[in-house]
Amino acid sequence: MYKILVADDEQKIREVIREYAEFEGHEVSEAVDGMQVVEMAKNTDYDIIILDVMMPKLDGFSACKEIRKVKNTPVLMLSARGEEYDKLFGFEIGADDYVVKPFSPKEVLARVNAIIKRNSPSSTPSDIVKYEGLEINFTARSVFIDGEKANLTPKEYDLLFYLVRNKNIALTRDKLLAEVWGYDFFGDDRTIDTHIKMLRNNLGEYRKFIVTLRGMGYKFEV
Repeated sequence: MYKILVADDEQKIREVIREYAEFEGHEVSEAVDGMQVVEMAKNTDYDIIILDVMMPKLDGFSACKEIRKVKNTPVLMLSARGEEYDKLFGFEIGADDYVVKPFSPKEVLARVNAIIKRNSPSSTPSDIVKYEGLEINFTARSVFIDGEKANLTPKEYDLLFYLVRNKNIALTRDKLLAEVWGYDFFGDDRTIDTHIKMLRNNLGEYRKFIVTLRGMGYKFEV
């Protein structure tokens, strides 16, 4: 069970996240403005804070910066604005992830689970995972297909490992560029498509696990 703080001035947004989170057995607290979420974050230890960007009294970006001064609690930003600048700024000030409205509550909870697992030393992913005949060893940085070692480029390894560690989560091309290539990359999202194509070719029949999300990005689906 996680302790989740949801900060959004829209009651319906808070209610729908609460409903899905409590259904999964989590404990949910609510804040209606930026000042309130900062105060609650300072006084209580939460596993994650879901933080809207556009809030009264103190915007989400400013609230995140204030929280980061005293706590390292993971932060998932919500925003109706999907511009690249907003996303980059959110990550620069310490946000762990960024979801654009309108969103699927199921995806938000999937991202919450992924963020908390990444930030929890006691719940690091297994060194070796296997999906049918596809075996991935994170520590040894190796991939086997039906017992045969695959010959991947370093970036293909990085891309596959990131997809697998975030399995069943929809990942935009921008997100993949940011996490796998880094924010100093000056190319475009066609780079993602090219590497996905090469990776799929190397995975053979197990290319089926990498699902294309038309107009958005990709997902490792099992």
